Amino acid sequence: MTSTTPAGRSQRSRLSRLIRELWFQVVLAAVLGIAVGILAPGLGEDLKPLNDWFIALVKMIVIPVVFCVVTTGIASMDNLRKAGRIGMKAIGYFLVLSLASMLIGLVVANIFQPGSGLHVDPSSLNAGDVPKTATEHATFTGFISSLIPASLLGAITGDAILAALMVSIVFGAALNMAGEEGAPLTRGIKALSDVVFRIVGWVMRLAPLGTFGALATVVATYGAESLKQLGYLIILFTATCVIYVLVVLGAIMRACRLSLFGLIRFLKAELLVALSTCSSEAVLPQLVRKLEILGIGRPVVGIVIPSGFSFNLDGSAVYLTMASLFLAQAMGIDLSWQQQLIMVGVMMLTSKGTAGIAGGAFIVLASTVTAVGHIPLAALSLIVGIDRILNEGRVFINVLGNAVATIVIGKWENDFDTEQARKVLHSRTTTPPQAELDTTKVGADK
Repeated sequence: MTSTTPAGRSQRSRLSRLIRELWFQVVLAAVLGIAVGILAPGLGEDLKPLNDWFIALVKMIVIPVVFCVVTTGIASMDNLRKAGRIGMKAIGYFLVLSLASMLIGLVVANIFQPGSGLHVDPSSLNAGDVPKTATEHATFTGFISSLIPASLLGAITGDAILAALMVSIVFGAALNMAGEEGAPLTRGIKALSDVVFRIVGWVMRLAPLGTFGALATVVATYGAESLKQLGYLIILFTATCVIYVLVVLGAIMRACRLSLFGLIRFLKAELLVALSTCSSEAVLPQLVRKLEILGIGRPVVGIVIPSGFSFNLDGSAVYLTMASLFLAQAMGIDLSWQQQLIMVGVMMLTSKGTAGIAGGAFIVLASTVTAVGHIPLAALSLIVGIDRILNEGRVFINVLGNAVATIVIGKWENDFDTEQARKVLHSRTTTPPQAELDTTKVGADK
C-alpha cells in the first residue's frame, strides 16, 4: 500500500500540473469548441462573442506593452544609434523574407495549379459576396497618415500599433537624451511595465474561452460544405506552410545554432492561441514577454516585434501569391511571368499598408487584384468562405516568423544570451515562475 501511494500521488500531481498549463487548456477548449460546432451549430454561432471579448481584452493591453517595452528599451541604451541600426536591420530582413515567401507561393501555385479545372464563369460570380472591407484599398499616403497620431497621448491610448511604435521610439529617444532629468520618468515607466505584464498574465488565462468560442463559431458557420470544392487549395496551402516552417525557418534557426522545434515547444501556448483565434495581436504581449525570457535584449524585442507584426507577415505573403494564381486559374486567365512578377511588386507595397486592419491579407489581395486588373474583383467571392481557414496557416507563420526574426536581429546586434536561449529551448519543463516574474529585468539589464 505504501509503495503505490507515492506513485499515485505523483501521477495526480503530473495531471494537475498539466491541467494548469495554458497550452493544454487551449487544446482542450479547441476540442470542445469543434465538438459544439458540429453537434450544436446554433449554439456554436451564439458563442462568437467569447472570442470577440478575448481579442478586445488583448487589444486593450497591446499598446501599453509596446509603449513600455520600446520606451524603456531605448531610454536605457548607451548609444541611440543602436535603435536606428536595429530598425534598419529589421526592415531589411523583413523585405527579404517577404519577397522569398511570395516567390515560394508563386512557384507552388504554378507547379500544382490548384485552380485549374474549375472553369468558373465570371458572369456567375456575385461581387456582393465580397466583404465591404475588402474594397477599402490601402494606399501609400494612407499608410504614412496612419503613422502620425492626432496627439502624443492619443497614440498611447489608441489602437494603432504603428503610431504607438513611432511615438514610443520618439519618447524613448527624448528620455535617453534627457539623461538624469528624465531618469525618474524612465523608472516610473519601468514600474508601469511590471504592472502591465501582470495584467497580460491575467488576460492570457482567458485564452481558452476565446479559443472555445472561436472554433465553435467557425465550425458551426462554415462546416464541411465550403471545403468540398476548395479542399485542394486548403491542403496545398497547408502543406506549403509546413514546408516553409521546416525548410526556411528551420534553416535560419540552424544558422543561429538553435532548435526550431525547441522554439515551437517554448511558444506552444502562444501559437495555439494564435491558431484558434486567427489573430497575431492576440499573442503580441505574451510573445514580447517570452522572447525576453529567452535572452533577447529589450531594445531588440521592443523594436522588432511590433514592427514585425506590421511588416513581416510571411504567412500572409505566401497566401497572397497562391490565392491570386488560384483565382486566375479558376477563371481561366493565363498570367505570364512578367504579369506575375508585377503582381508580386504591387503586393510588396500594398501589404505594408494594412497593419492593424482586420483581415489585412484579404484586403491586400483585393487591392492587388484591382491594381493589376487581370482578375475581376468578384472572383474573391470564390475564397471568402475558406479565408478564415486559410488564415490559420498565415497566422501561425506570422507569429513564429517574427519570433525567429527577433532572434536573428538579437544575434546580429550581439544583444542575445545564447546560453540562456539553449537552456530554455532544451528544457522539457515549462518556464520557471521566477523567470516570468523577472521578465522586465531581463530586458532592462541588457
